[in-house]
Amino acid sequence: MEILGTGCTKCKTLEELVKETIDSLGLDAEVIKVTDINKIIEYGVMLTPALVIDGKVRVAGRLPSRQEVEDQLRDASK
Repeated sequence: MEILGTGCTKCKTLEELVKETIDSLGLDAEVIKVTDINKIIEYGVMLTPALVIDGKVRVAGRLPSRQEVEDQLRDASK
């Protein structure tokens, strides 16, 4: 999974939230931080932060709740 963002506070918060949620769910997942604006645009994302799971943008332009991150991770692992 990837966290798309240029390094703003919300991007860093999303990265930590995702890592904490992965740990709490006991998942084996790698989190990659993407800061290259061209790569972010390739995903069609115009507002960050964004969460990408298995190549699909799941959340963009806002900081999701912990529950939403959990739901996205569970949905992707099905």
